[in-house]
Amino acid sequence: MPIKKMWGGRFEQAGDQLVDQFGASISFDQEMAKEDIMGSLAHVKMLKATNILSSQDADQIIAGLKELAAELADHGLPFDVENEDIHMNIEALLTAKIGPVAGKLHTGRSRNDQVATDFHLYVKERLPQVITALKGLQAALVKQAAQNVETVMPGYTHMQHAQPISYGHYLMAYFQMFQRDVERFQFNQQHTDLSPLGAAALAGTTFPIDREMTANLLGFSAPYANSLDAVSDRDFALEFLSNASLLMVHLSRLCEELIYWCSYEFGYLELADAYSTGSSIMPQKKNPDMAELIRGKSGRVFGSLLGLLTTMKGLPLAYNKDMQEDKEGVFDAVKTILPSLKVMTGMIETLQVNKGKMAQATHHDFSNATELADYLATKGIPFRRAHEIVGELVLKGLKTGTDLADIPLAEFQQIDPRVEEDVYTVLKPAVAVERRNSLGGTGFDQVRQQIKAAQKILQQ
Repeated sequence: MPIKKMWGGRFEQAGDQLVDQFGASISFDQEMAKEDIMGSLAHVKMLKATNILSSQDADQIIAGLKELAAELADHGLPFDVENEDIHMNIEALLTAKIGPVAGKLHTGRSRNDQVATDFHLYVKERLPQVITALKGLQAALVKQAAQNVETVMPGYTHMQHAQPISYGHYLMAYFQMFQRDVERFQFNQQHTDLSPLGAAALAGTTFPIDREMTANLLGFSAPYANSLDAVSDRDFALEFLSNASLLMVHLSRLCEELIYWCSYEFGYLELADAYSTGSSIMPQKKNPDMAELIRGKSGRVFGSLLGLLTTMKGLPLAYNKDMQEDKEGVFDAVKTILPSLKVMTGMIETLQVNKGKMAQATHHDFSNATELADYLATKGIPFRRAHEIVGELVLKGLKTGTDLADIPLAEFQQIDPRVEEDVYTVLKPAVAVERRNSLGGTGFDQVRQQIKAAQKILQQ
C-alpha cells in the first residue's frame, strides 16, 4: 500500500523505479520493525503527555501501533519496497489501519533520529545476548580445565615444542581472552545506552518535547546531549563490530588449534560426531568442519568493520544517505557471532581428550631443556652459560638419539659436580609443569587458582 513520499512536495516528477529500488532499505532494515514500533510508541506517549497531541489522537495512534506490534509478533507484517524503509512502511500500515491521524505520529521527529533510535535499540537488545553466549563458552572452558589440571601437553612457540604445560592452563588462556571480550561488550553497552530520539533531523525541534521521558520509556540511561552527534555518528556500531572482530579473532585461533589437535599427526583431541562431517569419497574421514566454518566466518565480521569504518570516515555532519550502509554489517555480525559462540561451546563441552597422546608428545622432544638450564643456574652457573651448555647437549642428543633424561649422572657431573640425582626428577615433564608456580604460571596449583577465580567471575 504505497503512500505518497513524505518528501515529495517539492518534486514535480516521480522517481525512476530502479532508483527507488536502489535507494530503498526495507529489504534489510525490516530487521528493526519491532524497534521502530517501540520507538514510535514512546514518541506518541510523550506527545500525549506534553499536550503536543490530543489524548484522542494519541490514544488512536497508540492502539494502532499496539495492533501492529501484535501482528508482527504473530505472523509478521507485509512490507513494500515503494515505501522505502521500515519507518515509512510502519507508517503506511498504521495509516491503513487508523486513517490520516497516523500522520501526526511524525510530529517533532525526523527519520534521522528515528533510524538512529531503532539502531541503538537493536544493538542494545543484542549485546546482553552476546555476553550471555560468551559466558556460556567460558563456563565450558572452565569445566574442561577443571577436569584437566594435571593433563600435560606440549606448549608451543613458533608451532615448535617449547615447554610442557597443563592442558587446563591452555584452556584457561582462552577463558581470559574471552573475558576481555565480555568486558569490551559490556563497555559497548554504555555507548549504546543513549537515546537519539528527539534530536529530529539535526537541530532538535520547536515542539516542547520531553526527551528524558522518551529515553526512560525506551530503557535508555539518558538522551544524547547534542542533536548533531545523535543523528550523525555510529561509533556504538563501530565499537560493536570492533569487539565482534576481536571475538572472532579469538574464536578463529581456538578453531585453528582444534583443527591441529584433532589431526592424525597430533591426535590430542577428538571432536564429537555432532560437530564433525564426513567425506563424500573417503570413508575414513572425520572433518572438523564446524571449527573451519567459524574460522572462515571471521572474515565476514572483519569485512563489516572495515566497510563501516570506510563509510563513516569522511562524512560531514550531520546525516548523510551513506549511513544507510551502517546496518547490514551489524545485522550479519550478530547472526554470525551468536551461532559461532553456541557451536564452539558445544564443541568444547563434548571434546574427547587423549591424555596419553598429549603426555607422550612431551617425551623425547627436548621441551625440558629449559628445566635443565634453570637447574644448572641454581647450582651457580650463570644462566647464559647454562643455556649454552644445554644447547650443546640437545645438539648432541639430536645426533645420537639421546634424550636429556638419558644422559648419565657422571656426564652431568663433568659439567658441574654439584649436579645430583634430583636432576632426573626435574627433567620429568609433569614435574616441570608442576614446579612452574609463579603467578599465572602453568603449575597445577596456579591453574587451580585460575579456575577458582574464573568460577567467581562467572557467578557475578
